[in-house]
Amino acid sequence: MGRTRSSYDSVKRAIDVVGAASGLVLLSPALLVAAIAIRVRMGSPVLFRHQRPGRLGRPFTLLKFRTMHAGRSTDGTTDAQRITPLGAVLRSTSIDELPQLWNVLRGDMSLVGPRPLRMEYLALYNEEQARRHEVRPGITGWAQVNGRNVLSWPEKFRQDVWYVDHRSPWLDAKILLLTVRKVARREGVSQEGQATVIDFQGNHA
Repeated sequence: MGRTRSSYDSVKRAIDVVGAASGLVLLSPALLVAAIAIRVRMGSPVLFRHQRPGRLGRPFTLLKFRTMHAGRSTDGTTDAQRITPLGAVLRSTSIDELPQLWNVLRGDMSLVGPRPLRMEYLALYNEEQARRHEVRPGITGWAQVNGRNVLSWPEKFRQDVWYVDHRSPWLDAKILLLTVRKVARREGVSQEGQATVIDFQGNHA
């Protein structure tokens, strides 16, 4: 089993490198247009950078196109209210996630895996939920094609751990194909009234 997993991990990393490099080249026009549009309509910075936990919980800097007004709100405005019209389009089409192809190329992330959440959530997981960090986080994952942000936190974590236990090249291919359909249909982008999803408060909440 260990040798099988090791072989899978090697193949997966090779696919990640080829896929991310190809994606950056093929999608460079979309990346350029998005960057220019953000700079013109929203100003700088163009990219949103945030520390997220990677494999085994090790922090890395995640990249996304900025979709909100810069700076933190001091007047009680929610994140959902801070999303700009351009940002809403970038989110609904998932274009805001494309800079993460660079994270994949660097080895911080994979094309497929549990989504990287906030660093502060690490202390809130139970032992089973923490297993989602046994693999690299992904741009898309099993939870993303089975409800995405409309899932409850417990269900999302169950989906993530299921992926960890059943991951394979064939499952990764299936997830990538399903992701294309989900993005085209713009399904599960956010919970009602939220920028994406309500904050995880821990298993006692």
